[in-house]
Amino acid sequence: MSNSNAGTLFGHPKGLFLLFGTEMWERFGYYGMRALLVLYLVATVEDGGFGWTTGEALGLYGTFTMLVYLTPVLGGWLADNYMGQRKAILWGGLIFALGYFTLGIPKSAIVGMEETVFYIGLGLIVIGNGLFKANVSSLVGDLYEDGDHRRDGAFTIFYMGINLGAFLSPLIVGYLGEEVNWHYGFIAAGVGMLIGLGLQLTLADKYLGEIGVVPSAKKKSANDKTASAAPLTSEEKDRVKVILIMSLFSIIFWAGFEQAGGLFNIYASEFTDRNLMGFEVPASWFQSLNAMFIIMLAPLIASIWVKMGDKEPPSPKKFAYAMVFLALGFFVMLFATMVQGGDTTVKVSMLFLVFAYLFHTLGELCLSPIGLSLVSKLAPLKFTSLLMGAWFLFTALSNKLAGFIGSFVGEGAEQVENASAIFMGVGIAALITAVIIFLSANKLVEWMHGAEGVHVQSTEEKFEEEIAVTGQHEGIVEKH
Repeated sequence: MSNSNAGTLFGHPKGLFLLFGTEMWERFGYYGMRALLVLYLVATVEDGGFGWTTGEALGLYGTFTMLVYLTPVLGGWLADNYMGQRKAILWGGLIFALGYFTLGIPKSAIVGMEETVFYIGLGLIVIGNGLFKANVSSLVGDLYEDGDHRRDGAFTIFYMGINLGAFLSPLIVGYLGEEVNWHYGFIAAGVGMLIGLGLQLTLADKYLGEIGVVPSAKKKSANDKTASAAPLTSEEKDRVKVILIMSLFSIIFWAGFEQAGGLFNIYASEFTDRNLMGFEVPASWFQSLNAMFIIMLAPLIASIWVKMGDKEPPSPKKFAYAMVFLALGFFVMLFATMVQGGDTTVKVSMLFLVFAYLFHTLGELCLSPIGLSLVSKLAPLKFTSLLMGAWFLFTALSNKLAGFIGSFVGEGAEQVENASAIFMGVGIAALITAVIIFLSANKLVEWMHGAEGVHVQSTEEKFEEEIAVTGQHEGIVEKH
């Protein structure tokens, strides 16, 4: 290892904890900004927002989050072939911060150009994300030699950093944005990004050494191209079918799950009684629930799978369970709209949203073996990058679909009725998908041709698998 002289901490290279902090602060900025975005757009001009309709705001939210999942493909390619991961991270972090601070410019300073400046800020965030997101995780893998047993544990620690940032950011950035001033919230997100960038600038040379400095494509040997011309075997074709089928069905899950930052955010703001012992809970704080539940429940879910032993369900059946949990979350929200009885003046208990997020997190944890890890296990070597790109594309499309679905909530008196129809529709679609996947599970496992492997008996290894769901959601590839 090129950073071997940096020493270890808790049995891992100290560089891991540098990357943990870098990613935590970057995600702090992103999830804080994301928690505010739709609320800021629909807020009235008098309240400092843009006064957009809910449909307009959710449509933009879908396009923005779609681009967030697409640009890391380009960013990773630029880093691998031209920039190197470290340089890409620094440029990405700087552009990220500029985007947040651009959103933080007071409207009084840009009269007549408010929307133009806003779009510039979002564009900078998308570009910065593309350079930053794909490359920090690749450095985690580069800290360890091939075959190092600590590598999976390192990603577990790294993913906890993501969840910690995602948990804290809505509480701090959301509070500043909703309760003090929208622009202060965006500035706080930018400050978080600057802290992460500062860690890289001051500590990377010491704790990462030469890792990520040279573009990885320049270090590849000619052996990487062996067997590239060989035709696919029947087993490989079957495995590709599994990847494409699961990718297609994943669109439904993520399109429902991503209502968190969109329609659920609107519902929290407008139709939820957020009074807690005299304190009004900011709507953006509900965005912290997913990360909190992952941290709390991942060890529990891992222990359940271990106790099941050989009876642990295969990945496709876990996917079916995930769809059931997704449906339950939407049916909870459907019940909330029934309590309202179509009356937009009635506000429901916060517990509806809490339980909806709980069920959705349980669903997400059932997805831990599905996604990029499935691609890495099943994809033929010469098509790995192509199928990774396809997974990113499907995930990006699901985010756009999430915004499109949420935009049907409409305005005014029709919102509760429309929200009810959306919640019921997505819930039923999730249940139908669960049935289809469950009935197809045995065939899908057969097409994997043994790639499912032996069930892991170690609770620690299972926990690593469960917490890896964070990586699937983030679109992170664990590069070997």
